[in-house]
Amino acid sequence: MLVLGRSQVEALIDMDVLIDALAPAMADLSAGSASAPERIAALVPEREGFLAAMPGYVPSTDVLMTKLVSLFPHNAGTPLPTHQAVIVVFDSTTGMPAALLDGTAITAARTGACSALSARLLAREDATVLAVLGTGVQARSHVHAMCRVRPIREVRIAGRVPAKAADLAAELSSVVDAEVRAVSTYAEALDGAHIAAAATHAVEPVVRRTWLTPGVHVTSVGYNPAGREIDDTTIADALLCVESRQAALAPFPAGSNDLLMPIRDGVITAEHVHAELGELVSGRRPGRTSPDQITLYKSVGVAVQDAVAAQLVVAAARGKSVGEDVRLA
Repeated sequence: MLVLGRSQVEALIDMDVLIDALAPAMADLSAGSASAPERIAALVPEREGFLAAMPGYVPSTDVLMTKLVSLFPHNAGTPLPTHQAVIVVFDSTTGMPAALLDGTAITAARTGACSALSARLLAREDATVLAVLGTGVQARSHVHAMCRVRPIREVRIAGRVPAKAADLAAELSSVVDAEVRAVSTYAEALDGAHIAAAATHAVEPVVRRTWLTPGVHVTSVGYNPAGREIDDTTIADALLCVESRQAALAPFPAGSNDLLMPIRDGVITAEHVHAELGELVSGRRPGRTSPDQITLYKSVGVAVQDAVAAQLVVAAARGKSVGEDVRLA
């Protein structure tokens, strides 16, 4: 079995290739040819954390795998990430374990990459201003990914801790071809933004309809079982897209409070979900219909994303003779 550590995985991930590869995988999921059951979780209530299992099979790329991912929000502000994961890839013919790799880097990359895919499908072609809400791993991933699909010239970063926003802006200024600056509030970041990427652990919405500019594309990947990132009016007004209706509308720990709460309160119904990304990719559902339309991609994360990313990393590792082969039996 091939074993790959985090630094090796990070070095092997090609964001451009990953964004492209996610498109047919999401189409497979929407068409029913890929298998990605709802995630299950063992709860650790004393730490407000959980350990989730996410198996997936994508026949078009011949990858079978499972991810074990923990979410421990109290790690925020410490050297440890809030999300940590491992992925095991299996031989899809024999079921034999074939690779064990760090899943923390995979999770960061595939989440940002799928948000970028949503922007490729839904954001205006002339989008140049990106607002990033949050200062963690996903904020960083989203800046790198979004700059690959739209001609971003200005990036504004806002978070709960101004010093962290300033540090991230300074870091990214040297690696992306755009002006990157920290701003003091979420409202300031969103004012005039063409793309908004929310990646927080917020309880109260950080994206509010009154702060949004006509034509903005919003991506939301944040998760907090006690709250939400997007307010009701934005959810109601936006062209709403998800990875999977089944996953997004499922109860905890799979679904999204950003959708479940307004459904519970009668603000929208389940039919308000316009499309899955795979339906946009295949052309089964239309995307943006006007320049001023607000579009929204709400992500909960699905295993086919991890499967595609893991397959690309393992193939690259084999091709470059990276990693350690370990015999299990």
